[in-house]
Amino acid sequence: MQTAAMAAIDKKRDVLLLSPTGSGKTLAFLLPLLDFLSAKTKGVQVLILVPSRELGLQIEQVFKQMETGFKVNCCYGGHPVKTEKNNLVEPPAVLIGTPGRIAYHVRNESFDVQTVKVLVLDEFDKSLEFGFEGDMTFIIQSLRNLHKNVLTSATKMEIIPPFTGIKNIFEVNFLKDAEQKPALKLKTVQAEGQDKLATLFNLICKTENKTSLVFCNHRDAVERISELLYDMQIAHGTFHGGMDQPDREKSLIKFRNGSYHILVTTDLASRGLDIPETAYVIHYQLPNSLDAYTHRNGRTARMKADGTAYLILGENEILPKFITEEPEIEKLPENLPLPKPTQWVTFYVAAGKKDKVNKVDIVGLLLQKGKLEKAELGLIEVADHVSYAAIKREKLPDVLRLLKDEKIKGKKVRMGLDG
Repeated sequence: MQTAAMAAIDKKRDVLLLSPTGSGKTLAFLLPLLDFLSAKTKGVQVLILVPSRELGLQIEQVFKQMETGFKVNCCYGGHPVKTEKNNLVEPPAVLIGTPGRIAYHVRNESFDVQTVKVLVLDEFDKSLEFGFEGDMTFIIQSLRNLHKNVLTSATKMEIIPPFTGIKNIFEVNFLKDAEQKPALKLKTVQAEGQDKLATLFNLICKTENKTSLVFCNHRDAVERISELLYDMQIAHGTFHGGMDQPDREKSLIKFRNGSYHILVTTDLASRGLDIPETAYVIHYQLPNSLDAYTHRNGRTARMKADGTAYLILGENEILPKFITEEPEIEKLPENLPLPKPTQWVTFYVAAGKKDKVNKVDIVGLLLQKGKLEKAELGLIEVADHVSYAAIKREKLPDVLRLLKDEKIKGKKVRMGLDG
């Protein structure tokens, strides 16, 4: 897919890349775009519009890891406008952002749109679903010197939206690969009565400590499930559009690093996010459409790995017509033991990239000063003003004691167990 996409983007003016969630679309469009960047050009050369903050930050991180020498910035709602305007004083070669925030910067002339040569609409159908058509229309009409358009999606639309101005687009379609999912098992679990909460709890106990995504249609359902799991002292994260951005980011970090094995979420987490392969997808509330169902299930059984999708049915609730497979019926035993605590916990350091702290600094702190072995240190993520590291749970008391009075980069900063 990446090879085909790179060849198409290199040769064709307008390209539509269709590929399943988790298949590597980000690198597929970033790599060929390097050929369109010039160190001699001052200004934004590539503009990438995304439907969510998390996807934008993910693309920014991937681009930085490529170490191209070109500046990249990400703009999104909830991020300080003043910080973004300061970043745009010396404009990046690659600018990533959500349509609403990028439209704000275009209106306020925070950067010169005349230098933008390439536009990428990543997961563009999701942006339309979130109601960004007006902002996207305004942005596209402001870009007078475009040489290339790249649209990506995990879903094929009947027509390309007219506001894009694209009439003849070259399609690279790898969605057929998504249909070949023999490793995905589909099961139903019947709840007693209309309330599914007790059934979900039993199912979570049955899945033990394997990674699970619990999908809901509404935020209040996410919060209700979270209250139950909190009362039962089961580590978990939540993720939905009503949460503050830092809280959303921390939930994803802890799910990625193994501190949480359960993430309770709306469809916001069904695509475009950098989260690990999950063993189980649990449809607590049945999906409203085939697309939602497909993208939820796409979070498991990826890259030829096994996975199971559970559909919890309330009394008199039937499967939607778009679910044509015949699921296996599973009966849950009662009084299952609670899942064991996760092996990892998240250690935080209140310093990040803006404080000149990087991963090497965190590794040195925890291995040399915290006396951890390499196998006792997990995933490290460094944000602007805070860093997170997964460490083995049993080592936490020793690390807290050893680092009580330690400094990083010569400064005393807050550090300890995150939540």
